Amino acid sequence: MKPTVHFGGAAIAPETFFARCQRSAAALRDCGVGARDVFALMLRNEPLALELMLAGRWIGARWCMVNWHFKAHEVRHILADSGARVLVVHADLLAALDGGIPQGVQVFVAAPSEPTRAAFALGAGPWPPAQGLPAWEALRDGVSRAAAPQQSPGAAMLYTSGTTGLPKGIAREPATPEQTQATLAMGRAALGVEPGMRALLSAPLYHAAPNSYALLSALSDAELWLEPRFDAERTLQLIASQRLTHAYLVATMFVRLLALPPDVRSRYDLRSMRFVASTGSPCPPEVKRRMIEWWGPVIHEAYAASELGYITQLGSDEALRKPGSAGRVLPGATLKVLSDDGVELPPGATGVLYARHVATPDFSYRNDDAARRAMERDGLWTLGDMGYLDDEGYLFIVDRKSDMVISGGVNIYPAEIEAELMGLPGVADCAVFGIPDAEFGESLAAAVQPAPGVTLTAGEVQTFLRGRIAGYKVPRLVTFHAALPREDSGKIFKRKLRDPYWAGSVRRV
Repeated sequence: MKPTVHFGGAAIAPETFFARCQRSAAALRDCGVGARDVFALMLRNEPLALELMLAGRWIGARWCMVNWHFKAHEVRHILADSGARVLVVHADLLAALDGGIPQGVQVFVAAPSEPTRAAFALGAGPWPPAQGLPAWEALRDGVSRAAAPQQSPGAAMLYTSGTTGLPKGIAREPATPEQTQATLAMGRAALGVEPGMRALLSAPLYHAAPNSYALLSALSDAELWLEPRFDAERTLQLIASQRLTHAYLVATMFVRLLALPPDVRSRYDLRSMRFVASTGSPCPPEVKRRMIEWWGPVIHEAYAASELGYITQLGSDEALRKPGSAGRVLPGATLKVLSDDGVELPPGATGVLYARHVATPDFSYRNDDAARRAMERDGLWTLGDMGYLDDEGYLFIVDRKSDMVISGGVNIYPAEIEAELMGLPGVADCAVFGIPDAEFGESLAAAVQPAPGVTLTAGEVQTFLRGRIAGYKVPRLVTFHAALPREDSGKIFKRKLRDPYWAGSVRRV
């Protein structure tokens, strides 16, 4: 657990970083955080966030990453539901949390670093101590002893995105030594994590996949370039100047990279890259093809979830041969396609996906046992994703069951339409969902975000789709938006787009 962490143009030596982790672990203990207790972090991507994650792992505690975009009522729900004893928060975020911190939570502030201030245009401060609250770094640096490690390491307590309701906390059981070793093997297979890699991470640590990428990189003693936020050209600059070999990027980042002017894209030597891991949301086949043509056969996609772990993996050559696939099952993973009554379906038949990886310990949903019971069948778990396996064992995800639209008795999967729509030149982003229809029960709507400087019409969108999918799948309503409500992970908050159409309606499907 001695990574080299690069941040803001400076490197933190492994010994220095490990010593900080040890002092933070002891400081957490002094605050009453013990094994299986929860502490919360509302921090942007900085070495301190990774330091506290590793400190929690050392003492067997659970670190709860809070999305720093959240408002007071959203933060209050997570802090209260998780039972967090401590919150460490960037000082500039405190103003938005008025009334959002439950009684009994010890709050510590951290000053945003200069790279973070520059990346988010925060200005020069002044920073902690803020509102009379203690600074975490001062508490940590006042500790002179190391904390004794727990036999069972701690783990992240992540909250689901909450796109269909209040976020649910995933409280995982401690990993066994065998599961810890299996996790490292899973990280190598799904994410390319390996000792000695020079990796770039700019996706926010409050999401599951970036969090696990950072953790696995640290456990593999890698060199990790941690960025406050994603910037397309800076990504190319870092790869070229630092000869980076690995990166974690999501589909939205690919789109922004491809949107750079040709002369900017050709300016940088990217031949050092060996493995780009991508999860979070499916990458449109056309976007992936263009990235492979530009970067070479280094783009790898995985089907994964906070609850399930990593289940499948797809390399570049396979992506070109099997466009739209999420890959084949990883070693140690089990994946089944089941009907609604639990019958395993043959290749080509669409059903609900149930899966689990041997590296992934059991878990509970915090304060929601009913939801946890509902998603298990015969030891496997589902998030309601629907898909099928082809005759070579490649997984194709059709959609999430909750997103499926039933129009005139016909099941329609928006993800299929979205994948086609992303192939229309000038479309930067899109979401397809169901809206009320007096005749058919539901009809399709498409929310489209055009690329900068591009003007599209509903007719152009519909004509493009009619040449590629069945007519009944073409959205009747097409709206255009300067930006869609999308998380940094690439997931769109469809609920925010869909709910206004259902306002005042008793039903939601």
